[in-house]
Amino acid sequence: MTEFADLWTTHRHVVRDVAYRVLGSVAEAEDVTQETYLRLLARDDDPHAAPLDDARAWLVTVASRLAIDRLRAHEHSRRAYVGPWLPEPIVTDDRILPEDRITLDDSVRMALLVVLEQLTPAERTAFLLHDVFDLDFDRIADVLGVSPAAARQSASRARRRVAAQGEARFTVDPAAARRLSERFAAAASDGDLEGLVAVLATDATGWFDSGGAYPGAPTEPVRGAEQVARQFLAGVGGLGLEFRVAEVNGEPGVVVRRRDRIVSVLALEFAGDRIATIHGVGNPAKLGHVR
Repeated sequence: MTEFADLWTTHRHVVRDVAYRVLGSVAEAEDVTQETYLRLLARDDDPHAAPLDDARAWLVTVASRLAIDRLRAHEHSRRAYVGPWLPEPIVTDDRILPEDRITLDDSVRMALLVVLEQLTPAERTAFLLHDVFDLDFDRIADVLGVSPAAARQSASRARRRVAAQGEARFTVDPAAARRLSERFAAAASDGDLEGLVAVLATDATGWFDSGGAYPGAPTEPVRGAEQVARQFLAGVGGLGLEFRVAEVNGEPGVVVRRRDRIVSVLALEFAGDRIATIHGVGNPAKLGHVR
């Protein structure tokens, strides 16, 4: 049992990391983590189970199967979703123990996760398992229930789609990005239309995921700096909201509060000295994990 506990302590973070990237949901990633733990516990209790040659690979394989099953089960509900479906945001909180946090790296940036949402479950999973988690195609094929050649093709198609979308690997100086976020938050607090337009790229795009919870919220992307700024202020004006800069999916973003309740999280994407894209998540069902 001590060996089992050490194994889980060492590798449980990768289980959560895989599940979040495949599903785009913090809550479901926690469920997959628990299910994977139970599978490992059952294996540990089985006197006939062979020793694990590669515990990490075994756990990633199990977690991936559980995650892709959930992803496939959700395909219909996601197609029927009101407005854009955006991944649940991760807001960094120092109160969360390091071992309980999802690892923040380039693969959790909102820009990439949004592109991954456009892929099939097989493409998304193959790409993540190979390019992010370094699994070989034999194991990926086992997860997907296909041949290694088919798994390789799925990863290749995903890679091309990601590249074609320009997945914004363009990086901005973190200090500059934070200053832009602070200017955005200040202008939003003041209801300053000109101030908002000034920090947005001319061709800025705004997305808002409300899941139908807010009547009148845009269900299509809003394009253009002034249009984005006007739509944004129309949605938040007069509500007594507080805008605070925070790290969202590893990059500067904004958390929107009303009194003690978080009502929205804005993931910002930067290009040069402007904000190019706003991915706003306001569906209450996607914010329950945000402290």
